[in-house]
Amino acid sequence: MDLARLEAVVWRNRALLLFDRIAMPVVVCDVYGAVLLANPAMAAECGTTPGRLRGRDVLDLFSPREATQVERIAEALRMRRRSRYQVSVRWRAPGGAERYGELTADPVSDTVEDTPALLVMLRVEGERERPPADAPAGQSRVTPVEARILALLAGGATTARAARETGLTSDGVTYHLRRLSSRWNAANRTELVARAYALGVLTPGVWPPEASAPE
Repeated sequence: MDLARLEAVVWRNRALLLFDRIAMPVVVCDVYGAVLLANPAMAAECGTTPGRLRGRDVLDLFSPREATQVERIAEALRMRRRSRYQVSVRWRAPGGAERYGELTADPVSDTVEDTPALLVMLRVEGERERPPADAPAGQSRVTPVEARILALLAGGATTARAARETGLTSDGVTYHLRRLSSRWNAANRTELVARAYALGVLTPGVWPPEASAPE
């Protein structure tokens, strides 16, 4: 390995080490918003690990408060304008509270001609506490896929089996379970199933478990 390449590797490793130690949540995305690299702070904000964020769309993780902001940024990137872009977002924290803040995206590349990646940083501005666990509004509404996953889970299915039965990936099943756990403030899968029965999502006294018919 020549000296220039060796130095490049050394500096790359130093940059990655610094990236991992930054306290602010940061990801590197491609121009379409797919996560290429995430630091531990961003993974913690999403309740997962850095590796599991790879390939996810950053706008699936954080919902823009104004859709027009994203449209303007997308148009600017198509025109190869290199500016700093900011999007107001909200998301559900691992503990269940709704947080809100701002994503800042900076296009970065080795040369002006290269298609840029996006260095995206998250600034948390505040949070709103979730409603009490016994609040009825909207909590019993689940999608057909979520209902199917809950029924399989109640019957003892593993994540892999639930993925096969629903046509999802294992990560897809985990994603739905995490959303339900956050919505119902469930600490584990046993509690999640118990909440599903309590809310009438699953039909009591039926085996194998099945979802209740929607009202």
